[in-house]
Amino acid sequence: MAKAAAVPIASGVWRIPLLGDFVNGFILRGDDGQVTLVDMGLKRSGPKVMAALASIGSGPSDVTRLLLTHAHSDHAGGTAHVAAQTGRDVGIHEDDAPYAEKGESPRTDQSFLVSRIATRLMRGQAFPPVAVGERLTDGQVLDVAGGLEVVHTPGHSPGHAAYLHHASGVLITGDSIFNVRGLRWPVKSFCSSFALTQKTAHRLADLDYTTAAFTHGPHLSDQPREHIRRFLATHPTVD
Repeated sequence: MAKAAAVPIASGVWRIPLLGDFVNGFILRGDDGQVTLVDMGLKRSGPKVMAALASIGSGPSDVTRLLLTHAHSDHAGGTAHVAAQTGRDVGIHEDDAPYAEKGESPRTDQSFLVSRIATRLMRGQAFPPVAVGERLTDGQVLDVAGGLEVVHTPGHSPGHAAYLHHASGVLITGDSIFNVRGLRWPVKSFCSSFALTQKTAHRLADLDYTTAAFTHGPHLSDQPREHIRRFLATHPTVD
């Protein structure tokens, strides 16, 4: 049985499984039919995003915003394709905007050997560059389907951001926390600062939401804030 191109997770919100449940993008659609897409996956994932859009009865002309949680190739890789299809530029936190425009991921934490090796191997463009039209800031509320709040959670990248959709109660966590075989930290060597990632993830415990939508792993709708709080309490930060 074929998997759904878009998985409904709340009223007007869908998860797009771009690499199984391991890499996800998201669709938010307002009552007026306007669509915002969040994260476009790997370079080859652009057509999957467009197929997911079609599967919910929307088309390229309905898309009014493209947003990224951060400028890593597994989230921004398909953006150039989607931008070309929809005619939209990109919104991303101001601290990651220069990387998205260059098509380069931010430098990772070089205190880890594997990060130093990966930096040497991945010199050059990590993903097709995109035009940034909106440089977002912490606490900004975007006019998206009832209000979408930018929550700056740096560490995984300098401008990493989560998005809180007030109308549906959905929190798009970005890569602050993975839900891959249970809640876990992102891979240390992929973070600009793993220690900062751990510290800023605690912001997620203070927000009010009813669904946690992870960019890596399936969403949680059963007491997600309590699960995240428990994870943070039992996985203390490092200095």
